[in-house]
Amino acid sequence: MEAVEIKKMIEPIRKLMPRYGTEKLHLDISNKLTQSNIKMGRDRFLQFCREHHLLVPRTHRSFITTDSNHHYHKSPNLIKDLVVTHAEQVFVSDITYIKLENRHSYLALVTDLYSKKIMGYKLDDNMKTSLVKDALQMAINSKQHGTSQTIHHSDRGIQYCFPEYTKFATDNGIKLSTTEKYDPYENAVAERINETLKYEFGFIKTIPSLEIANKMLKQAVDIYNNQRRHRSLQMATPSFAHKHQKHSYKSYSSKHKTAETRNVDKSEKIP
Repeated sequence: MEAVEIKKMIEPIRKLMPRYGTEKLHLDISNKLTQSNIKMGRDRFLQFCREHHLLVPRTHRSFITTDSNHHYHKSPNLIKDLVVTHAEQVFVSDITYIKLENRHSYLALVTDLYSKKIMGYKLDDNMKTSLVKDALQMAINSKQHGTSQTIHHSDRGIQYCFPEYTKFATDNGIKLSTTEKYDPYENAVAERINETLKYEFGFIKTIPSLEIANKMLKQAVDIYNNQRRHRSLQMATPSFAHKHQKHSYKSYSSKHKTAETRNVDKSEKIP
């Protein structure tokens, strides 16, 4: 009977976030477990999920959306050795591909590096400058802390280096930064957030239309920002971390090395 109760607790969370990890699930249902007089620590919960086929399998696919073979100015990497201490200090951006029936679409995201909160986004059926410009405008409008100047970091894609975009950014107090070479850690947070939306919120599948995709995206961003916990945020949500700014930031490369040494089930993706 315990198994039935636990599955009922998990079901509504996994319905919203099908690829939500077991450690986060355990935190979310811990109060309900206590109220039901079920004693189950993290390790036992992991074992329970494994026995009941509730672990999240690891997956990885890629689609190239970056065209860095252009003559426009590429800004230096300003965040390579930067100590990140607060929200709105650095925004990171990336573009990913979303498959629609009979056509392609592209998603531009702007994420706060410190809090992992998605600050701006735009989904459209083209990769014009307006795609990244509109996403950045939303991010600027979403600022909460009145930071005078924010660094905007991206790959060397043509959209981010096009004069119309660079002028818009600098006119709004944004200091531009780009990757120096193809290194998976140079824009890792932006790429990881794109991957999270695709694989955890269903955007890896073919979506019937752009209109439906935009409705899905709005809901996904809300759930991601306000309900999805992150290990890198000491298990807080991005919105909480962005508002309270209590955690110490760790770069993706250091977190990746630390995670490799943890006793985490390899069938689950390490966020």
